[in-house]
Amino acid sequence: MTLSFSEEEQAGWLAGRLSARPAPPVAPPLPPGPGRPLGAGEDRPVLHVPADLPGGGIPLIVMLHGATSNPTRALGRLGEEPDRRKCLVLATKSRGSSWDILEGGYGFDVAMLDYALTATFRRFPIDPRRIAIAGFSDGASYALSLGVANGDLFTHAMGFSPGFVVPGPRRGRPSLFVSHGREDAILPIDRCGRPVAARLREEGYAVRYLEFEGGHVLPPEMVAAAMDDFEANAQDSGGA
Repeated sequence: MTLSFSEEEQAGWLAGRLSARPAPPVAPPLPPGPGRPLGAGEDRPVLHVPADLPGGGIPLIVMLHGATSNPTRALGRLGEEPDRRKCLVLATKSRGSSWDILEGGYGFDVAMLDYALTATFRRFPIDPRRIAIAGFSDGASYALSLGVANGDLFTHAMGFSPGFVVPGPRRGRPSLFVSHGREDAILPIDRCGRPVAARLREEGYAVRYLEFEGGHVLPPEMVAAAMDDFEANAQDSGGA
């Protein structure tokens, strides 16, 4: 599938801005499966497609991996929740060992995500009221940063054990979920999860913040809680 982007859209990638938006599909949907490839190449994006998707608008979650990880592991962190909730899950690969903003600034990884979102929107009727971006560890930092920078696209952002949120222009008011382990030795909660949630609340966002007993992990109950919020908030705003 060949996609083209304008110079304005390409310039937006350097500011963390995504141009992809839901639209009526123009290509056949991908069949159900845990990691359907979008495009070619070793680091191509993958899409988890549950069986028996809803006939109307479909919820979509972008799930971002942690440092030195990959899309397959990112998808696996959500367990069986996507199948149970009938959500598509999109995962992309960072160009380096972690996401571009941690290695010099926004750019290539934003472009890849824009491509992957556009390709997904061309194949599936995505509900614009139910689009989330989520991630674990470095992926959580990236998800929250892109979520608040693109709140005109993402209705929700989920940060599982984040380290920080990038300062910069904000758009929209996505609902935010943040969880963190009290015994996290990699991204300590006092320097990461707690101040991240507090700072976002100071900026006026609705943040659900949960702590759990454990280290730098993503417990299934945190995934379930985030997904509960995703569904409940979509219903409150008129989602199916």
